[in-house]
Amino acid sequence: MVGAAGVAAALVFLLVKDSLTDDAYITLGYAKNLATDGHWGLIPQEVANSATSPLNVLLLGAVTWLTTLFGEARPVVGLGVVTIVTGMALAWGWARLVRALRLAGWVAVATAGLGIVLVLANPFVLSAVGLEVLLMPALLIWLVTLAMERRPAWFGVVSGLTLVTRLDLVVFVVVIALSTSAIRRKLHWAVLAACLIAGPWYVFSWFYFGSAVPDTLVIKQAQGGLFGEWSYLTGPIMYFMGRKIVVGLAFLPMIAGVFALVGWLLVRVSVRWSSPPQAVGPVAALGVGGIGYYGVYTLMGVGPYHWYFVPPMVSLAMCLAGLVGVWAARAREQDRLRPAVPVAVLGLVALLGLGNVASDVKQGLPWGSPVIFGNWANASEYARVGQALGQRLDGSTVASPGEIGTLAYFCECPIVDEFADRGRIVEPVETRIANSNPIGSLVWRANYFWLDRSMKPRPIDYELRYEEGPGSGKDTWQVESAFKGAGHFTLVPAGRSS
Repeated sequence: MVGAAGVAAALVFLLVKDSLTDDAYITLGYAKNLATDGHWGLIPQEVANSATSPLNVLLLGAVTWLTTLFGEARPVVGLGVVTIVTGMALAWGWARLVRALRLAGWVAVATAGLGIVLVLANPFVLSAVGLEVLLMPALLIWLVTLAMERRPAWFGVVSGLTLVTRLDLVVFVVVIALSTSAIRRKLHWAVLAACLIAGPWYVFSWFYFGSAVPDTLVIKQAQGGLFGEWSYLTGPIMYFMGRKIVVGLAFLPMIAGVFALVGWLLVRVSVRWSSPPQAVGPVAALGVGGIGYYGVYTLMGVGPYHWYFVPPMVSLAMCLAGLVGVWAARAREQDRLRPAVPVAVLGLVALLGLGNVASDVKQGLPWGSPVIFGNWANASEYARVGQALGQRLDGSTVASPGEIGTLAYFCECPIVDEFADRGRIVEPVETRIANSNPIGSLVWRANYFWLDRSMKPRPIDYELRYEEGPGSGKDTWQVESAFKGAGHFTLVPAGRSS
């Protein structure tokens, strides 16, 4: 199973590698600079703290550094390796989990297989490869597995890795930890292990960058109005209106996971058992964590970026696979539970997985652009503009048009915005502190206590501007986007009104 998952992950990478989203290239830019210069930043000229997932950057940077032993740095190759390894880690976690759940035979294979497919085939996941979208489900399934195996110290280790992946995943860590008496009884060991793993990074970041939490939280909250009337809460409707079948199939496992979780809770509290039912608390807690995560992000007021939906989508989908698998296994042991019903449900879940696979394949082999996409240009178009821009600027600084990742990666020039230039984050931070309630303001002040507020934005020589439709003239580049259609970028001197 682990080997098969590695092959599947390799196929996923080959499918999407030429269509990576702009934010994925932000991560790859960090990884490239880390591998070649030991530098933490999107561009070589500036230190930054806009990498949402430090662990993802560290893993990609380490593998990218290995590629330099055979020539130039190749972050995309590094991404391929990390994608395969995380896919195999996901499968290994499932193999251990089905054993801990006492599943056997075809039920064990079907449960683990569905848990893997519902992640690797989800178009929201595949449309954000390069970000931490595969690392998260791999770590989450290991949290559940170690909780089921009653291993508090190792649970703490994986919790620490999870928190360095994304701090907001603490929602899952807490819920899963509290779901198991073995972890609760030795919670101090789990907390100690988590602190030993995650603590060094966050302490270093707090002092060195002036912020323990990546600046992306401030940046993304400030961009909440970018989607107009749509919020994180209503984001699925926005995507559904654009591509009903694809988005519907992507979200159905998550919705079914909610119903499976509610069903498990009702059975757990309403049925009188002659003997205690099998403990599957960590599996259910995975789904509860997904619901909690959705609630937290709704309250945070961030925009409905498609990769923000990945944690609740994959957690509830994996919860669905686990709970239905346990149901099928127990029904085979007790005829009164009607074995045909959970088997039929497993079949329906498998159809959802196949539906997602069909959506992925229909997009093309390989993808020219992601299924879920909102950038102004496809990756290949951005690469062309970025390379031309680097040659044109000859060391001059240019202001980003609003999307910076792919341009910065291929330009290797001083292209700046809040993601690349820390001098530009000072004002948004002060605005966030001023506009927060007293408790929120205190938290923000503590997080940015060591921020050097004397930093100034890097002076710019040019501005790169995007406009829809065709364009012509000097320093103008035509681009195409599966989302926006035809458009063009124009390089103009800084401060020019038009």
